[in-house]
Amino acid sequence: MRPRKKDKHIPACVYRKHGAYWLVKGGRWVRLGADLKSALAEYARLREGPKGGMQALIREALPHITKQVSAATKAQYEGAARRLEEIFAEFSPHEVKPRDVAQLRRGMADTPNMANRLLTVLRLVFHYAVEEQLVDMNPCIGIRRLEEGKRQRLVTETEFEAIYERAAPRLQVIMDLLRLTGQRVTDVLRIRRADLVEEGIFFRQQKTGAQLIVRWSPELRQVVERAKILDDNLRALTLLHGRGGKPVDYRTVHDQWAAACKAAGVEDADLRDLRAVSGTEAKRQGKDPTKLLGHTSPTMTQRYLRDREIPVVEGPSFRRVQKGTV
Repeated sequence: MRPRKKDKHIPACVYRKHGAYWLVKGGRWVRLGADLKSALAEYARLREGPKGGMQALIREALPHITKQVSAATKAQYEGAARRLEEIFAEFSPHEVKPRDVAQLRRGMADTPNMANRLLTVLRLVFHYAVEEQLVDMNPCIGIRRLEEGKRQRLVTETEFEAIYERAAPRLQVIMDLLRLTGQRVTDVLRIRRADLVEEGIFFRQQKTGAQLIVRWSPELRQVVERAKILDDNLRALTLLHGRGGKPVDYRTVHDQWAAACKAAGVEDADLRDLRAVSGTEAKRQGKDPTKLLGHTSPTMTQRYLRDREIPVVEGPSFRRVQKGTV
């Protein structure tokens, strides 16, 4: 940046034009005020960021970065945001440097999935802050994600039944729908009565936009009928809903699943694992897991089901020649 030849008393990137002072960065002009005193006060406010430090910035940015994500992703981002508020409790936004983000990454190397989630949310928070002229740079730029191991967990039939016995009727219905349809949790919770068509249940996957119909089977029809009589036959737009007719909240279902798993003594089981159970069982039965899961290619499906089904193989046979025989 070239040094000023005039107006050396005002901060860098601040210019006077059309009777006002403006902060100019990245081609964007932000009006600071008509007089120098108010302009400097506004400039200082923007430099400091929201009052309350990083906690205030995270809370201000969160509604913007979760506006167009799925309910499940929103819940994950909110959990990560709470962790970040604790980690950076003593920081103001402009004090967070790349070395601090790198230290966070190193300190969570043993939990790469959680570390990457925190890095993602922190990067989005600072992306918002840069756009709003609250900070000059995003300290997450250049910090690589940790390599994550592929999840190999497959909930067994015995584990499923143990959890099922400890689950409330609505959660049992949800568990059955997840296994029978192979769809994501958020898509199952969003099934509308209008989606119950003649051929089966229509899904438009929220994550990918893929559309498919899971054909009716006797088991699937039975589960849907059980869903309809929950909450005293109260009719609502969605198949699954609370007593007031509102859609079921993902976080509530997640917590109920966790409680049922704990009561059943089943560890490291995620409700989303039932999608893998469905795809794996479909493959075993000679059905097409790629179409069921809404994937665009069998390669994607194979990566998703990798190591979740242990192959049964045959070794070669040899004719054993005993000593003393011809």
